[in-house]
Amino acid sequence: MAPLVARTLGQGPVFEEAAKELEKVRQAGAELIAFSDPRYPEILRQIFDPPVVLYAKGNTELLAASSLAIVGARKPTPYGLAVAERMAADLATRGLVIVSGMARGIDTAAHRGAMAGGKTIAVLGCGIDLCYPSENKRLKAQIEKDGLVISEFPMGGFAAPQNFPIRNRVISGLSLGVLVVEAAQYSGSLITARMAMEQDREVFCVPGNITNKFSWGPNTLIKQGAKLVQDWKDVIEELPAAVRQRLQAQPESESSGPGAASLFSEGLGPVEKDVEGLLRVDQALQIDELLSAVPQHSPSEVLAALLELEIKGRARQLPGKHYVKVL
Repeated sequence: MAPLVARTLGQGPVFEEAAKELEKVRQAGAELIAFSDPRYPEILRQIFDPPVVLYAKGNTELLAASSLAIVGARKPTPYGLAVAERMAADLATRGLVIVSGMARGIDTAAHRGAMAGGKTIAVLGCGIDLCYPSENKRLKAQIEKDGLVISEFPMGGFAAPQNFPIRNRVISGLSLGVLVVEAAQYSGSLITARMAMEQDREVFCVPGNITNKFSWGPNTLIKQGAKLVQDWKDVIEELPAAVRQRLQAQPESESSGPGAASLFSEGLGPVEKDVEGLLRVDQALQIDELLSAVPQHSPSEVLAALLELEIKGRARQLPGKHYVKVL
């Protein structure tokens, strides 16, 4: 039977399909990393069911770096987005590669924060030549340029719902630990956390308001023994000593969050101070609310102040002309 199988693989349609697949990979500017390839990440080899092959596009050297996964809700609160982006930037600046799934919400914030301070790896639940969700097309291109995008799914493989739990084991498998920022009771992020535990990885959680449904996941994981995280140091201190020694130490005042240089080096004008004083991290305010709260300033002054705060990295505009403060 074995010789028959060998002949089928070497001469039959399977070989032709493999050749076509390789050509698609080449045309997409990607490459294949087989399990036997020296570049295949050793930490991923250790899990129960590692992918046989990885499709990769970008800097494959990142597969050998120390990584941490950040995952969470697809429809998070403004607070969750701010925390995910800040934590990713702080950890990436100190040498950790941030791994996530490029999904909406926390994943997207984690990738963006990581690129502000260092490097990131996106693990897709579809073929590497596709982009899901479609609104992250620009983000995917940026990660391919400055980081790494990987997938175990064949070229053209669409984002089927069953792909994401499969993808999640790779996110945790690549990482020394998984940080959960926000997650509802039945969130896919909890699947990633469970897989991390099964793979003997660390699980970290940012605690949340008990009245918020997205706090159920991290708060429950903390009760079950996950490490409560308030800042990047809570993550670093749990990593192996050899990894901690390799990470780049940064003075605490040199925070690496988005626009951090502006936070410490640039002052604010009187209108900007008044507007920033109204903004909140955990609740978005609509432009009309802001305008009515500072009647001493004209609408044009408030809009100019908001634009300046965005440029300095101290505020962010959300859909519908809503604004939040950046940590």
